[in-house]
Amino acid sequence: MKSLLKTAVLLGIIVSFSSCHDKSKPNYQYMPNMYESVAYETYSESSAFNSPTGLHGKEGQLPPVGSIKRGFIPYEIPNTTAGYDFAKATLKSPLDSTAVDMEKAQGLFEIYCAICHGNAGDGQGKLVKQQKFLGVPNYKDRQITEGSVYHVQTYGLNSMGSYANQLSQEERWMVAAYVMELRSKL
Repeated sequence: MKSLLKTAVLLGIIVSFSSCHDKSKPNYQYMPNMYESVAYETYSESSAFNSPTGLHGKEGQLPPVGSIKRGFIPYEIPNTTAGYDFAKATLKSPLDSTAVDMEKAQGLFEIYCAICHGNAGDGQGKLVKQQKFLGVPNYKDRQITEGSVYHVQTYGLNSMGSYANQLSQEERWMVAAYVMELRSKL
């Protein structure tokens, strides 16, 4: 009985080894894509994320609809005259006076704003003196608030473009506080 069991086990082992052997395809691979990966050209289009919308490989790279980046607070006031008036009347800085770094705000103002508005906020920046832009307002002559300055930095106004891509929300509030300080000095 023991010899019959040993023979059956030996026969089973021989059958299992011989059944996996294929002379046309030697060396059976369990996951062939790991051994023989498909080569892709750098920066070429891929069908990895193809979709019925026809985005050709970009669907997997798009953020979900309605998502916002971490730490971002949406600015809900529209880019209209009514939105400007609403921001001017009601919008207040979320930063307290101790959170505003006036040296950093001055540096940001000199980088982004002083080229047109001047270092003193008098509307006599380098581009105005060279007559590249005309009609840049003096802060003393304008009825502005922190909210209106922030709104204009976010959306732009007339010839001035938006600075929302260059300055974070906190930096725009700091520059708005600095503009109000300049206005009080004029």
